Order: sequence, then C-alpha cells, then structure tokens
Amino acid sequence: MRGTVFALVGAALLAACASPPPAPEPVPEPAPPVAEETPKFKNSTLKYLANRNLKPQPTRPLNVRSRCSHSDAIGTVTRLNLLVKEAEVKSFDAQVSMKGRGSCNFNMKDFAQDAKLPQVLLRHKQESNCTVRMWEQEHKVTIAFNSCPKSCEGKAFEYLWPVVVDARNGRCH
Repeated sequence: MRGTVFALVGAALLAACASPPPAPEPVPEPAPPVAEETPKFKNSTLKYLANRNLKPQPTRPLNVRSRCSHSDAIGTVTRLNLLVKEAEVKSFDAQVSMKGRGSCNFNMKDFAQDAKLPQVLLRHKQESNCTVRMWEQEHKVTIAFNSCPKSCEGKAFEYLWPVVVDARNGRCH
C-alpha cells in the first residue's frame, strides 16, 4: 500500500510539472464587408473630375496642318502657319499680337526639334530655356510657349496664351 501511495504522490508531482493542454486557438471572425466609399477630394477640380469617364489620350505621332488667323474679343490677333507630319515639324511660323501689349514671333528657323513623342518639343537655338510644345487632345492641337520672353516685345510674353488649332479643319482658336 505504501508503494501505491508513493506512486500516486509521484504521479501527482509529475502531473503538476506537466504543461496543461494547449487551449484551442480562436478562429478569426470574418471582417464585415466594407462598402466602397467615394474618395473625399480636397481639390475642387479633382472632385469635378472624379465622376467623369476619362480615358488616357493615346500616344501617337502628331499630324496637323494649319494656315490660319484669328482675332478674339479683346483684340489679340494670331497668325499661324504650321505643318507637322508624323511628329516631324516641317514648318512653323506664329505671330501673336496683343492689343496694347506688343507681339510675339516664333519661327522654325530659330528652333531645333528636340522630341517627337509624347509631345513635339521645339527648343530655341539661342535661348535653351525657350521651348514650344505641341500636343493633341481629341481634335484640338495645343501649341504652348514656355520661357520665351526674348521672342516678344516688352512684357508681351506675360500675356501670351497657348494657340489652339482644330486638327480637322486647321482653324485657330
């Protein structure tokens, strides 16, 4: 009997030293479905664009021909002679006269073509900061002038806006 008691006491001591069986791991609950929320925009322009079906403009060589003149309501007169074939500028001559401000003149002989895609880029031969960029959006070709005050009289460059041409019919806007 005494041996049995020692055996029971030894078994109890061994049981006390043994680790308890591991507790079952909790099963993670599935996350509740999150309703897609319309993003909040800080900028009103982005807010306006958020609900539009906008698609990226395809990158393709620019092709446009224009020999036009345009006069707007405030007296700005634009004259343009432009020919671009497969993104290669063949001719470019633009004069923009702003009533009471002066005029700006851009001619291909003063520029070298630096890029064809994704935009046509002309760089002035003497003033490397002066560039002219051309790109198409839908049926409109934009011709933008950057850092070219020496191509203008006085402070006329400060009032110079891009020239927009309808690629379908060559009209200036």
